[in-house]
This record gives sequence, structure tokens and C-alpha cells, in this order.
Amino acid sequence: MYLTKPEPSTLIIFGATGDLAKKKLLPALYRLLSLKLLPDVFNIIGMATRALSDDEYRNFAKVEIVKNSRVQPVDNAKLDKLLSRTWFISSPFDNRAGYEKLASRLVDIDKTSGVKCGRLFYLATPPSFFVPIIEVLAQTGLSRKDAEQEQKAKIVIEKPFGRDKTSATELNKLILKNFDEEEVYRIDHYLGKETVQNILYFRFANGIYEPIWNRRYIDHVQITAAESIGVEGRGKYFEEAGTLRDMVQNHILQLLSLVAMEPPISMDAEVIRGKKYELLKSMRPIEPHETPLYTVRGQYGAGNIEGVNVPGYREEEGVGKESETETYVALKAQIDNWRWAGVPFYLRTGKRMKQNLTEIALHFKEVPHCLFTKNIATCPERNVLTLKIQPDEGIAFQFNVKRPGSANYMETVKMDFSYKDSFKTELPEAYERLILDCMLGDSTLFPHKEGIEASWEFITKILGGWANQPPPRFPNYSAGTWGPQEADALMAQGGRVWKNQ
Repeated sequence: MYLTKPEPSTLIIFGATGDLAKKKLLPALYRLLSLKLLPDVFNIIGMATRALSDDEYRNFAKVEIVKNSRVQPVDNAKLDKLLSRTWFISSPFDNRAGYEKLASRLVDIDKTSGVKCGRLFYLATPPSFFVPIIEVLAQTGLSRKDAEQEQKAKIVIEKPFGRDKTSATELNKLILKNFDEEEVYRIDHYLGKETVQNILYFRFANGIYEPIWNRRYIDHVQITAAESIGVEGRGKYFEEAGTLRDMVQNHILQLLSLVAMEPPISMDAEVIRGKKYELLKSMRPIEPHETPLYTVRGQYGAGNIEGVNVPGYREEEGVGKESETETYVALKAQIDNWRWAGVPFYLRTGKRMKQNLTEIALHFKEVPHCLFTKNIATCPERNVLTLKIQPDEGIAFQFNVKRPGSANYMETVKMDFSYKDSFKTELPEAYERLILDCMLGDSTLFPHKEGIEASWEFITKILGGWANQPPPRFPNYSAGTWGPQEADALMAQGGRVWKNQ
């Protein structure tokens, strides 16, 4: 629960007619208004190339909020209140005249509001527009603190943040030339999920787990982010990105850093981000010549998901017929520190997999001596602690018991905690929390400059290795499966198997 509301604010959304704005940002703003979490004075200005008047954009936004709101039915009175403080500017993102209109509109809004509103620039655009938007904001004086304003301008940037270490560093330089680091919010929506935020609470608010959260007791860790959907009309974007850039560099490495970082001295944003950076820097690089040993690339072919035939990646709109872009990645990562030395972290993520599933599974070591082999053919299964991120949010612990009866049979069972069953409420959308934190100035859930560059440093070496090797014979897994056989072989090298449930 937030004890204070944000200061008066104006949110400027670049790309205000795009998918992100329609499906996530506008519905999140409506929900925040419904929960009385927005500032008492709050305004929205949308900018996009589409030719719309203020009223036409308000109608556009209303339709999208009604369609995409997670809570139905929509309260029209509350929605109209939000839209009454909404405006639109039609302009190319590199056109100075559009930004001069924006500057004039901001002044007018402050006058009619009777208060100087803090400015939050949200770049909900393809990454190719990041540089021109930032440059023109700087040229028109919008990126720095107005002499009469009490708040500095803030900027929110969506992923992907660069394409490699070099481009990410250059983008950071441009941003920090025109904005202060404490006013920069690099969005990773996974970090806004309640279940991801709960990782630190689970680790450090319970005394029982931290003593065994290390190499003495844990055999290995699996992090899975599987999607049953394909590229969803984003074939052109995905051809440029691929799964390693689109998922591993940000979402997967952020999950890894939260589950593996050292205990912080406080929950202060800089402390948390510092510990995550420390962890990312301790990851052992996968050198280019090692990529065949420790990484797997995949691309889905045609298949069947829940009884529906779906096309292969190369048949998707915007995708080349001979595309060598990966839609699946698995890799074995090592962390070179005292806590995790010798504990492999197996990471995998892909599209058109068997089911939607994001989870972190900590597999504990086997018992040192099998006491029950006289009556039971095998040793007990490993204990597994699973942090279920989505869709069935919760925490599960797998352990072994004796099955009731006169015979000595062992059975593996689970203890399950469910968010929905325990709290009897729907979990908030990630963007609701992240937008609110931006306005409040809380950067705990946002990767910072050093963390972004450290993750790219790890990823860029893998990209270099792949570039110097022939690609696999794509497609190498069918839609509706758990991925290519090579990923199973990666696990088998250590005598392990993927947790596919």
C-alpha cells in the first residue's frame, strides 16, 4: 500500500497509438485512477504519427481501455475523468515542430492546472526511435529541469536497450548527457510482477531458507520462461532481435540476479541494484569458442498447440523464408563466487513451446546415503523448491514421504502456496506498479546503467560465438514441444533433466 500519492504529473507517451500503449499503458493508467493511486493532478499527452485530434484520440483511448482493462466492467465515470485530462499531438518523432507544440501544450496544462507538473517522458516506441526522440527533447529544452519547476524531467525507456554492449553503452551516454541517472527508468516489465518482487521477500523475510541457499545444499538451478505463443505479428522486430536479445539479456538475467544475489543491507534502490550488478559481474563469461558446449539455439517449425495447428517461424508474417533467427535459447551459466561456485544455472526460454510457464526451480542435492534401497529400487528424488512466476503464481516444495499402508513405498509430494487462494485477489498488472513507481521516484525495480551494461557484456560474447559458427539446421523443434533435443543433451551432460511441469 502506498502511503503518499505522487506529485502532480504529466505523462507524455511517445508511440501513443501503438500496441504497448493500447494493451498495457492506457489500461494501467485507468486502473491506477480507479484505485485512487494517481496524483490529484494528472495529465496525459500522447504523441504519434497518426493524424488524430484530441477528441479522436480520447475516443481511441476509450475503446482500447474498455477492450483491454483487466477489471470489467469499466466504470465510465472514472474513465471519462481520465480522458478529460488527455491530449494528443500528431508528429513524426524526429520533427522539432511537434516538440515545440508539446512544449507549448505543457505550459498551457500547467496554467490550467494551477500547478507545475512533473514531466514523465515514456518512450513506448520501437528502439530505432529512441535516439531521435532523446535528441529532439534535448534540442527543445524539454529534457532538463525547467528553472521554474520543482521536479526534473523523467524518462522511461522500454526494452530492448541496445543490441550489444557497445550500442547499450552509447545509448546510456546519450541519455545521461540529457537526463540525470536518478531520473532514468529502464523498464523490464518482469520486475513489476508481484511474484518476481516476492523473490526478495521470500529469501530475506524467512530465516529458514538463507542458510541453505548456497552450493552446500543446492545441486543446480533451472530458470524457465516458456511461451506457447509465436511472434504475434512482430516478425519484423523479432528478425532483428532474436530470443537471446529479446528475453535472456533482460528478463532471464534479472530473474537470475534476484535469486542469486547476496543479501542486501537494506531495501534501498541503490543497494538492491548494486547487489544485482555485483552478481552479474560474477557470472563466468561464455567465450565465443565455448558457445557450442554451453548454449543451444532453436527455431520452431510447424506444430500443434492445444489442438490447433500453427505455422513455423519461417511462415510467420515479416520473417524470411531462410531465417536463421533463434526463437529458443538454452544455456548453462556459472557464477564464480563463494556462494555459487560449482552450481550450474540452466536458463531456457522460447516461443511456441508446450505451455506458458515461467518459474525458478532450485534443485537440492540428493541425500548423502540412501536408507531405503532395501525395499525401494531407487534413492529418493531431489527436493525441489519452485518459485512459480506465471501463470499459476505461487511457491511449491517437493519432498518425499512414505505412502500410507503396510508396504514400504515412498512417494514424492508437494506443498503448494497459491497467491490467488491465499489472498483472494487478482494480482496487479506489472505496468501498474512500474508506472506508479516512476512517478514516485522509486527506482528499485528498474535496472540501472551498470547492470544493463554488465548483462550485455555476458550476452555479447555469446552473440560473437554464434556469429562465427554455422547456424543449426532450423527449424529444430516443433511448435507445441519443450524445445530442441540439443537442450536435453545440455542437461544430460551433468546427469540432469529439465523440469517440464
